[in-house]
Amino acid sequence: MAKPADAAIERDVDRPWVGRSIERVEDAALLTGRGRFIDDLGTRPGTLYAAMLRSPHAHADILAIRTEAALKVAGVVAVLTGEDITALTSSLVVGVKAPVQCWPIAVGRVRYAGEAVAIVVATDRYVAEDGVDLIEVDYQVREAVIDPLKALSPDAVVLHDGFAGNVASDRSFRYGDPERAFAEAPHQISIAIKYPRNSCTPIETYGVVADYDAAEDAFDVLANFQGPFSIHAVISRALKVPGNRLRLRTPPDSGGSFGIKQGVFPYIVLIAAASRVVGRPVKWIEDRLEHLTASVSATNRATSIAAAVAADGKILALDWDQVEDCGAHLRAPEPATLYRMHGNLTGAYAIDNVAVRNRVVVTNKTPTGLNRGFGGPQVYFALERLLQRIAVELGLDPLEVIKRNLVPAGSFPYRTATGALLDSGDYQEAIARGVQGGGLAELKARRDAARAQGRLYGIGYTAVVEPSVSNMGYITTVLTAAERRKAGPKNGAQATATVALDPVGGITVHVASVPQGQGHRTVLSQVVADVFGVAPADVRVNTEIDTSKDAWSIASGNYASRFAAAVAGTAKLAAGRLAERLARVAASQLNIDFADVVFRGGRVGSKSNPDNSIAFTRLAALSHWSPGSLPDDVGNTLRETVFWTPPELAAPDDSDRVNSSLCHGFIFDFCGVEIDPVTLETKIDRYVTMHDCGTILHPGMVDGQIRGGFAQAIGAALYEEYAYAPDGSFLTGTLADYLLPTTMEVPEPTILHMETPSPFTPLGAKGVGEGNCMSTPVCIANAVADALGIKDITLPLAPARLAQIVRGDEPAAPAGGRAPVAPRAGGNDRKLRGEGSASVGAPPQQVWAMLLDPETLKSVIPGCERVDKISDTHFRAEVTLGIGPVTGRYRADVKLSDLDPPRAVTLGGTAEGALGFGGGEGRITLAPDSNGGTTMTYVYEAAIGGKVASIGGRLLDGATRVIIGRFFTALAATAGGKPVPSESWLTRLLRLIGWSR
Repeated sequence: MAKPADAAIERDVDRPWVGRSIERVEDAALLTGRGRFIDDLGTRPGTLYAAMLRSPHAHADILAIRTEAALKVAGVVAVLTGEDITALTSSLVVGVKAPVQCWPIAVGRVRYAGEAVAIVVATDRYVAEDGVDLIEVDYQVREAVIDPLKALSPDAVVLHDGFAGNVASDRSFRYGDPERAFAEAPHQISIAIKYPRNSCTPIETYGVVADYDAAEDAFDVLANFQGPFSIHAVISRALKVPGNRLRLRTPPDSGGSFGIKQGVFPYIVLIAAASRVVGRPVKWIEDRLEHLTASVSATNRATSIAAAVAADGKILALDWDQVEDCGAHLRAPEPATLYRMHGNLTGAYAIDNVAVRNRVVVTNKTPTGLNRGFGGPQVYFALERLLQRIAVELGLDPLEVIKRNLVPAGSFPYRTATGALLDSGDYQEAIARGVQGGGLAELKARRDAARAQGRLYGIGYTAVVEPSVSNMGYITTVLTAAERRKAGPKNGAQATATVALDPVGGITVHVASVPQGQGHRTVLSQVVADVFGVAPADVRVNTEIDTSKDAWSIASGNYASRFAAAVAGTAKLAAGRLAERLARVAASQLNIDFADVVFRGGRVGSKSNPDNSIAFTRLAALSHWSPGSLPDDVGNTLRETVFWTPPELAAPDDSDRVNSSLCHGFIFDFCGVEIDPVTLETKIDRYVTMHDCGTILHPGMVDGQIRGGFAQAIGAALYEEYAYAPDGSFLTGTLADYLLPTTMEVPEPTILHMETPSPFTPLGAKGVGEGNCMSTPVCIANAVADALGIKDITLPLAPARLAQIVRGDEPAAPAGGRAPVAPRAGGNDRKLRGEGSASVGAPPQQVWAMLLDPETLKSVIPGCERVDKISDTHFRAEVTLGIGPVTGRYRADVKLSDLDPPRAVTLGGTAEGALGFGGGEGRITLAPDSNGGTTMTYVYEAAIGGKVASIGGRLLDGATRVIIGRFFTALAATAGGKPVPSESWLTRLLRLIGWSR
């Protein structure tokens, strides 16, 4: 029985469904645990499972890979290395023209911590992981380069011989006459910023199931890939098959993406190649540690931006210098993050003169890719920080500087200096509504009252253009005009939709867009229901993609906020064409004029005579049951497929102007923040965000998209940063170190709307899903800068970073104490120190002898499986250790030095395994006690890198104390002739967190 509210909606047949917040079709399954994600779907009998060995080093030559032990494990079917993959595949497409190869696995050299080195295929994932533990790799560590500005240095270590140093691309652009504007301007104001590397973190990680058909020389791949499907051509090329022999399918549901799942495609190549080797389907599901360490992240960017400014704050010219860090490999579609915003470098402002220099560099970090808002946060953080600095240095109100530079009302469509065609808007009106509806006057009064009490309170503003529906030709701006002419034109944003009618009049919609929570099925049912005059419940929507049978194009996929503007609009066009033909059939059946036909309330009939009508289902089924009764000029009414691309998205012109996106929303944000003077924690007092995203299709989901983007932006502003040690070790590889905001940290924003429909999209809609990722980080940063009165500010605004700004660097440690242990080659970042003592019931001479006995060492080293004596003072051991969420095998090399028998010895050495590496030393002192025994004291320092260094400093320190403590406790017990006491799991847990008896 329908609820009363539902009944009221059903009766309101004259009101369009579009624009209503109807219940989401997707929620019933998702909220009851019936979602169908890739790991929920069944696999063919005989499917094998893959696990990957990943490099602990950021930069190293691979000297040898020994896989024999792994291949002997029962259930392991194959082990593949870079040599095997290169024999089966071709290099991935590199994002610029350069003689550089890009493989989905390390070949000869690893270039980032976490890069795949080998793949083990086995009967289940557990066995595959066991096989990974047994692979031995010899590395020769190279120096790493982490900072993109240092990567530009002529003496920096070079990652790829095919690039000019580490510079993959260096292009300069000039629009208008920026030199003259700077020469004549009364003020030149500049700012330099470094936007950090961060990432969106979906609930569901990567997943691939690949099956090679040898008879057809074809691949069938299921992957939670989101698009763009231009990558389909990249994958098929890498697998050395024509595109029609690569069937790429997507699961019904995806546990979030935010751009990240574009980056699964190198693993599609790897798993497909593995399937070819073993002759059976192979499945791989990425774990969370792998995802944080080795999936794609957003680019970090160093930007210097200067403005030529008039006395009233009007910007006359901009000079951009952007250095983009794309990580170790420039994989397609990068450098998309840099060039997606090329047409929007002037933001929401009317600035006629622009100079740009774009450099793309490679560093020893994870390769980058699409990330929610890609390119926007990096551009607007620089531009909007510059606007605030102009206001501060000229003594003007920041909001007034924004308003004086806005694109004038009434000038739309407006062409920017760099080529973007801003489709519609009234930015002045949006700001006025935001100021009024968001209570800016009251917020200013709160700020003034707080400052009068000596509190740290600031207000920040930002005004940004949110581009959506990317022109796939924008990336070719990285090429010169001559290179583009040689390569051929690339442009457009083709969207695809099919609307079909079944034999009982049911409506089915299929689109080539992979949803990740945006409510595709709900919105499409609203759009198509309006066209046919039925209820959304009468429309069935399928959003799975199967490239072997569905209509799609290389622009297909769900990225760049293209769903509402392009995909839903194309569904409307397809439904409209089908409805037009149905209307001609109805006119013939009902003997009325075509112009008099109306679709309403589940029937098709006469506008002037409502009683003269026919049920929609009966009319829709007519083509199935009686095609001969259709008018001769109608054609089929069974289905309609539309491929739509807007003419406004042209290729870059010879002056490098490019309309890099089809439509442009507008966002005006302001916020008030207070900073605790003791803890320096930033508290958001109020956050107001005004959006103009054109026609709003589903108000509830639009606000949900805004809240989601806002929550992720809070993370970027205050918590999230991919951190790397100087040697390239990844330091934020768990959610204990890579901090994500929870509902407790995300305030409720005030969301306001105005609508200026886009003239370029079928529904008048623009994108809205990425905007706050662009606007919110810099809005909060501007507020913090206002509160503290500072110029330079770097994200995330964690208390420790603000403390350094406000209080300066921490004082150096006092002189004295032990000299630090010299780290091994590569410079590890995690330094672990400790000391302790133990009483041994044996004289020093006996203890001394035990330290030189390999059998004794094997019995007392935690997790030791084997000790080989190389010489009297040199030992090698194999050890299996678990620290927190990671367990792995290590090969340890231990040497004794500074021997003072039987009084003291220094133990030094290194350890290396799949999960990381380390080096250090400890000084052991033996002193006789009054009972004929020995007091053994030890002091150690160690340095750890690789994956194990990313699991959290607190956990590492505690675990190291336990492991080293167990070594000496066991040594003491053995020397005293007593068995080593076993510990309960509770005791181990208590000791791990620092408890002692």
